[in-house]
Amino acid sequence: MALKRIIPCLLLRDHGLVKTVKFNKSIYIGDPINAVKIFNEKEVDELVFLDIDASRKNMEPPYQVIRDIATECFMPFCYGGGIRSIDQIREIIASGAEKVAINTAAYYTPKLIHDAAEIFGSSTIVVSIDYKKNLFGKEQVFVKGGNKNTKKDPVSYAIEMEELGAGELFINSIERDGMMTGYDLEMVEKITESVSIPVIACGGASGLDDFNAVLSKAGASAAAAGSFFVFQSKKKGVLISYPNPVEVKEIIS
Repeated sequence: MALKRIIPCLLLRDHGLVKTVKFNKSIYIGDPINAVKIFNEKEVDELVFLDIDASRKNMEPPYQVIRDIATECFMPFCYGGGIRSIDQIREIIASGAEKVAINTAAYYTPKLIHDAAEIFGSSTIVVSIDYKKNLFGKEQVFVKGGNKNTKKDPVSYAIEMEELGAGELFINSIERDGMMTGYDLEMVEKITESVSIPVIACGGASGLDDFNAVLSKAGASAAAAGSFFVFQSKKKGVLISYPNPVEVKEIIS
């Protein structure tokens, strides 16, 4: 069984680090390289960087920023945002990322997931699934930074992505993003019970108990969070932090 993980998820916008609430209201946090240096000191095992404008604005991934992160980063990291082609994936990996997270293009050109897994190996390919309730209260997958409703059910979509060759899924609740009200344990459990690949849960973490719940009760392979790692409290005072090694061991064991 793969080791459970606790992963900071850091959002990029205009080469800076930001945090959102329900995918809106971005708050500037600071320089991503400074955050990486702090996470190095705290011996974090893995990082995820998502450029929140790249797909929405049809921008190229920020290759120089990825290279800068790779130069400073002591741990493996995944990059997502604006990925639409095999050539872009190749460039991102050449720039130093170990994994790529694909969201919007997985919906519009699902063959990209199959082809990328064939070329780079499924362990390199993460499909990011953002979801929220529609007007009738039904959970559906959204792309384009949470602006386009695909009408897809998150569970069936997760199964589809696994069948295409994704090696990992990144599940993000839009409605819980930045709210620090706990993970959507019910949805995470539905997905983890429906696929055999690792699932990273994101959206809503406010404390160590939330990490423990999503890993032990909902079956996630990893717990990702943003606000918990970049804010001092719900009052939004910026402070880059991470649980100490004893706390991490208690959570993942």
